[in-house]
Amino acid sequence: MDIQTLTFLIVGGTFALYIAIAIWARAGSTNDFYVAGGGVPPVLNGMATAADWMSAASFISMAGLISFMGYDGAVYLMGWTGGYVLLALCLAPYLRKFGKFTVPDFIGDRYYSQTARTVAVFCAIFVCFTYVAGQMRGVGVVFSRFLEVDIMTGVLIGMAIVFFYTVLGGMKGITYTQVAQFCVMVFAYVVPAVFISIMLTGHILPQTGFGATLADGSGMFLLEKLDQLSVDLGFTEYTSGTKSTIDVFFITFALMVGTAGLPHVIVRFFTVPKVSDARKSAGWALAFIAIVYTTAPSLAAFARTNMIETINGPEMQGTEYAEAPMWIKNWEKTGLIEWNDQNNDGKMFYSGDERNEMVVDRDIMVLANPEIANLPAWVIALVAAGGVAAALSTSAGLLLVISTSVSHDLLKRNFAPNISDKAELLYARMAAAIAILIAGYFGINPPGFVAQVVAFAFGLAASSFFPAIIMGIFSKRMNDKGAVAGMLAGITFTAVYIIYFKFVNPEASTPENWWFGISPEGIGTLGMLVNFVVAFLVFKSTKEAPEDIQELVESIRYPKGAGQASAH
Repeated sequence: MDIQTLTFLIVGGTFALYIAIAIWARAGSTNDFYVAGGGVPPVLNGMATAADWMSAASFISMAGLISFMGYDGAVYLMGWTGGYVLLALCLAPYLRKFGKFTVPDFIGDRYYSQTARTVAVFCAIFVCFTYVAGQMRGVGVVFSRFLEVDIMTGVLIGMAIVFFYTVLGGMKGITYTQVAQFCVMVFAYVVPAVFISIMLTGHILPQTGFGATLADGSGMFLLEKLDQLSVDLGFTEYTSGTKSTIDVFFITFALMVGTAGLPHVIVRFFTVPKVSDARKSAGWALAFIAIVYTTAPSLAAFARTNMIETINGPEMQGTEYAEAPMWIKNWEKTGLIEWNDQNNDGKMFYSGDERNEMVVDRDIMVLANPEIANLPAWVIALVAAGGVAAALSTSAGLLLVISTSVSHDLLKRNFAPNISDKAELLYARMAAAIAILIAGYFGINPPGFVAQVVAFAFGLAASSFFPAIIMGIFSKRMNDKGAVAGMLAGITFTAVYIIYFKFVNPEASTPENWWFGISPEGIGTLGMLVNFVVAFLVFKSTKEAPEDIQELVESIRYPKGAGQASAH
């Protein structure tokens, strides 16, 4: 059976499963729609959290980034993993105790201000739309190759699926769908890595194969060979870094605190019955995430080695285009690989200097990896299903945050406090539908490659939500004016910096022109510091939080009860 047929069968089968789960778990109330009724077991919530957090950036793009950037790509691995630990230990239990199931709800009540709530809604929508653009792009990349449709058609198919189970099932449908998507995602990520590890090094575990000697009898270590190939072809040594220390620190920290401020991940801790269950689900999620994140560096190295040898041939003299492997010609159709025969010799050559004739999009590395290694067709189709699952699971969580921000935080808590439960649910579904249309547009016209777009979203979350949440929990005297001023200053500074260097004047985006040598991917850390400083200065010149709010914060920090997630 050919790859396309198998892809239709496996991806179609997973879609049928997701839709069936959505129908089975459809939401009948706002409590079901927003927090799945608050009754999800910790293990299942851990799986759903892992799927929600490990987006297309993790599945499709992270190993591709490491594959192309080498050591420098580790900042994404360290930042995202460290951020989840920060969220699980420092924020999740306290937010769960507070009992409000959206970040704007927490900020609005903690800072006793409708203005603070509205600013938080704006920040949530801005962050989520930036993030979801990368997910929809990921869906388009997968479909454009494996279903042989253009990226626009692929995005439209993804929109239709997400629309169905998000609008119908809400958080309840999304949660159980994400459990299934996690299983598909992990299986699809690990299976090809195991196959290729055995082929290249003889090790079953990719994590040990990554540091092992090659199975070709040369006695060379995998990374040693990759370093040699990289230097010979004009690339930077794979295991050495080129980024400045300050930029590595700022990118890593922005990803960490951005993770801890992501509203679609935070809301997952309200779907379990108790605070203790929130802690347990955080532990389970970290264990599940580790399966993919410890596999990513090895997968990146395997893919890089195989790609270089496939394109350049065993003697590194180039490969006749007429004899090129089918994976190159298949990906050429999508526009994500290009060959420009500069010396008219009919041979492909891939290098990091003027000899280079190949343009390879880094977002294809995980998806193309099984084809490059000549793995069975069913493995290739399985990876396609995993890529779609990763993108759809996070898209659904983000779109739900957008819809709840509009229906609950703006309408219910601001403009229409007497709205009925049924009407609120209707508006939530309408907001989700509109959000999906906007997200689809950004997926068709993305502002960058998948992981880069997601990094921007983390920077925006780091500069807006993280300081407000941290001060809201650990500084009982922080007032509404300080929090609002800090959020506005932080997200405005970060957004302006990113927009200028990435869209207004991208030619100027070089280390020499960046402030203090900090790239747009890392500027969220500086935006976070701006937020803290502005909030503190405004707080010092205004009246501190009322006594009842300070007592409320004390009760969060020293919990005595479970804390029920509440919409009221």
